[in-house]
Order: sequence, then structure tokens, then C-alpha cells
Amino acid sequence: MVTFACSAADLRPLLGGTANATAAAEYICSGFDAVSNKLVDVTYAIDNTYLLFSAYLVFSMQLGFAMLCAGSVRAKNTMNIMLTNVLDAATGGLFYYLFGFALAYGSPSNGFVGKHFFGLDRFPSPSFDYSFFLYQWAFAIAAAGITSGSIAERTQFVAYLIYSSFLTGLVYPIVSHWFWSADGWGSPARGDNLLFGSGVIDFAGSGVVHMVGGIAGLWGALIEGPRMGRFDLNGKPASFRGHSGTLVVLGTFLLWFGWYGFNPGSFLNILKTYGDTGSYYGQWSAIGRTAVTTTLAGSAAALTTLFGKRLLTGHWNVTDVCNGLLGGFAAITGGCSVVDPWAAVFCGFVAAWVLIGFNKLAERFKYDDPLEAAQLHGGCGAWGIIFTALFAKKAYVNEIYPGQPGRPYGLFMGGGGRLLAAHIVQILVVTGWVSVTMGTLFWILQKFRLLRISSDEEMAGLDVTSHGGLAYAYHDENSDQAMKNSFMMTNVDSSAV
Repeated sequence: MVTFACSAADLRPLLGGTANATAAAEYICSGFDAVSNKLVDVTYAIDNTYLLFSAYLVFSMQLGFAMLCAGSVRAKNTMNIMLTNVLDAATGGLFYYLFGFALAYGSPSNGFVGKHFFGLDRFPSPSFDYSFFLYQWAFAIAAAGITSGSIAERTQFVAYLIYSSFLTGLVYPIVSHWFWSADGWGSPARGDNLLFGSGVIDFAGSGVVHMVGGIAGLWGALIEGPRMGRFDLNGKPASFRGHSGTLVVLGTFLLWFGWYGFNPGSFLNILKTYGDTGSYYGQWSAIGRTAVTTTLAGSAAALTTLFGKRLLTGHWNVTDVCNGLLGGFAAITGGCSVVDPWAAVFCGFVAAWVLIGFNKLAERFKYDDPLEAAQLHGGCGAWGIIFTALFAKKAYVNEIYPGQPGRPYGLFMGGGGRLLAAHIVQILVVTGWVSVTMGTLFWILQKFRLLRISSDEEMAGLDVTSHGGLAYAYHDENSDQAMKNSFMMTNVDSSAV
């Protein structure tokens, strides 16, 4: 924060050095100090307003997740998946308040876990205000929302509550401490002992958010196994289409809108200059560039998926295009602030093929993920981490992470391989940490029969068996003849289903 100082002793000789000059100098300096303090207040107000607005945008992504998930599952599980999205936000709010924020940002601490601000004790501080907590909470529940899509349509409701609390209260916060806290061992904001002289540039969370949520979902879906009928006895996949393309498209556009808080908002403030004041170029320009790279990566991925799937299947599939778009966003999230727009187009192009490739592997290994969440967020997130290490531009890296002369940047931009080495470490560490913690949790839930629903419940649908009735009248082409009638939410006799 830039401040201004006025010294009456320095000003007095300029006014003649008399007694009246002394009084005049003191009066002028007092007014100058008042204006300077007001400018400081205005700067804080502008930056906090920007961060709050960004938090609201990121939180709106929960509505996008809810719509996307609802449209991607069969109609008999609509109420269930919608409720899990609501509870991701509510459960995550309490557990991130009690534990998560402190474990992530409780400085001063060591490089592995935060130690202060449990329950927002001694808050706000000179380092953090309430707007920062709200913004980071919105990120935490986004990771939990990713996981819910992977295990949709066959998971007990209590399992959602347990894993969401564990993920937002412990697993995700520790990863964010490692790479985003000023004390984290892999953070690029450390004052010294940077990992490979660089730290990990995961600006808005291709690894911290998307890989964490995607790998958690991967283990949940692997341990549960595929939905009934998803693969036949010969291993051939059956098409379990979501019941509403309309909701899928609506959810995709809501997520696209929210991503402008997710990526540009990760600057945390806007009123910051780069170099001399009075210039048209500053952090506000970097924020605009980040919004552009985000847009271009998603757009390139959507178009690549459109034509790629057309060549592979012969269809123009809106659901595939929406998932490809989101894969491009997940990939660019890590390097959105440090790459040029042309590089973002390449990022989205490759992300589309990464998603297509992982979906092919999923079918080959009989892996069932109703929303392709592990492939999209885990696979494209990992590509985004590698992409940043290849294309990060020196000028942008030094603007956003100043104070470290000679900091490594992208390999293909002439910056050497040290940033790539740091990013490979991030992929391995995130994969290992989430696998040990979330994989163990899902295994324990399975052993205590708290994870998967019964076959009868799965055939009838969770809306009828767990939530009091169906969401609306529907016709489900994948269910047996008894379930092919139209139902209304009222007057449903579950015993007849």
C-alpha cells in the first residue's frame, strides 16, 4: 500500500521560516495527511469490493454445478443431486469456518499446515479481511461440488455429508496452504527457499481446486463401482444419458459466468500499479487479460470437442461440447494470468483431446463417472499445470510475483525447466495426498456399508426412496417397464414403484 508523508519541518523554509510559516506548514501537512489517509481507505474499500464481487461470482458457480449435475443424471435422481449441491455449500461453510480457513491461511505457520484463525478467531487482521474468507470458502465448496458429480446416482446421502465435511475441512485446505499461503512449501509467494527457485504457479487452482476435486471423485467412483447396467456382461458400455440437455447448457453458462470471478478474481485486488503511476497499464490490465485467456481457452476447447466428436461419432453433441468447454476452463485456470491469449487457445485445444482421451480410457476400464468429473477436472487440471510450466511468460510472472530476480518461467518461452520440475512435483503430491486421504475415507465408508445404496434403491431412484417423491413428471428410457410411466411428485406410492 503506497502512502504519502508531509513534513512541516521540510515545508517551513519554503514558506519563509517565520512563526506564521510554521503554523501554515503544520496546517498544510495536517490536511495533506488527512487526504492521504482517505486515499488509503478508498484503496482498501475498492479492493475489498472487488474481492467481494468476485466471491459472489464464484459462489454463483454452485448454481451452475447444480444445474449441470441435475441435467446430467437420470430424472429419478434429480432431487438427490440438487440437495447434495445445496449441502456442499452449507456443510462447507461451517467446516471451512471452523477448521478449513485456519489450516489453509493461518499464518504465521510452517510450510505444511496453518495454525491460526480457527473459527475466525482474531479476525480480521492486517493480512486478511472477511472478504478474503468468503472468497476462499467459495473455492473450497467448488472442489466438493466436483466430487459429487463423480459418485452421483448410487451414493448414500450420509456419505455425501461425511466426505464433503472432510474435504472442505481438511483435505482441500492443506493443499491450498501448500501452494497459496505465503508460508506454503510450494508457494511462489514465499520470501525464500522457493521450490526449484520458483514455487508452483497455480494461479487460480488447476491443481489446488480441480485436481483435488477430480481425484477425490475418481476414488469415490472406483470404490463404489459403476451404476447398475452401465456396462453389460461383455464390458460394453450402455448409454446412460442425462435427462435434460437444457439444464446442462444452463449450468454450463452459469459456470462460464462464474469463472470470471474464479480466475480474474484470484488477483485479490485491482488497484495496483506495475511500475510508474499514472499509466494506463496496471493490475486492472492483467485482470482483463486473464478474463480474455479464460474465454479463449474455453472457446477453443468447445470448438475442438464439437468437431472432434463429430469425426469420432458422427454427431453434434451439446453435452460433449459443454464438457469440453469446461475442460478448457479447468486447464487454463492455473496459468490464466501468466500466458498470452494465443497460448490460451492452444491450451484449450489440447484440453479437449485430453478429455476425449480420458473418457475413452474410462470406458475401457469400466469406470463410471456420470459427469466425467474426474476426467474433466483431474485430467484437464493436470494438463493445465503442465501447460503453465511450458508457456508462462517472463514479464507476466515478474509482474504478478515480484521481488525474486531470475525467477524461472515457461520452458517454451526460454525460462528453463525448473518451473516444469516444480509443477511435476505438484501433480505427484496432490495425487498422493488426495488418494491417501479421500481414498481411505471412501474405503472406510464402503466397509461400513455407508457408501453405496442397495440395488433396489438404485433401480427405483433416490428421489423416491430417500427424498419423498420425484422431482417432476418424466419418462426414463433407461429404466424397466414398471418405471416407464409418467409420475408427478404428488400422489406417488413408492411401494408401487
